[in-house]
Amino acid sequence: MRTYLDAKAMAKAMREALSENQIDISHSQALEIVARQFGVATWNVLSARIDAPEPKQQPAIAFEQAVPIVRIFDVAKAHEFYLGFLGFSVDWEHRFHPKAPLYTQVSRAGLVLHLSEHAGDATPGGNMVVYMTGIRDYNRELLDKNYPYMRPGIVEEGWGPEMQVIDPFNNRIRFMERSEA
Repeated sequence: MRTYLDAKAMAKAMREALSENQIDISHSQALEIVARQFGVATWNVLSARIDAPEPKQQPAIAFEQAVPIVRIFDVAKAHEFYLGFLGFSVDWEHRFHPKAPLYTQVSRAGLVLHLSEHAGDATPGGNMVVYMTGIRDYNRELLDKNYPYMRPGIVEEGWGPEMQVIDPFNNRIRFMERSEA
């Protein structure tokens, strides 16, 4: 089925069909008739629609960035690891009251994590994969900090280099950089 994007071809076909029946109309008259068939007043209005960029269709399903919730038990230890060692920053913190468990968001270079002391939010010993670039520079940065509890190395896997860290609550983060191959 033809659409308004085919309007010029439709006008030409109509002129040819009418000409076969000894009815002659100009090309501009044919364009005006086609425009009215599409429910617009003039060819200029239809032409503007044809020249306008196609509206982008929103996909029916679209996902945004996932934000892992990481179970923690000790805010000081979590800060030492995530802020001091990994170099994240606190975006916000929430407690329902001063003695309530902490729920906080930390981030660095586009990676967002939620750290939670709430028992039902996550299970200790979680495992996540984080794709990144600059893994060797990040590894050097971490090693230069001389963190007493971890000295992560880089392992070359078939997909590229990987560096794994384990927080004080036994949660693993596997940093991976995809190979160019």
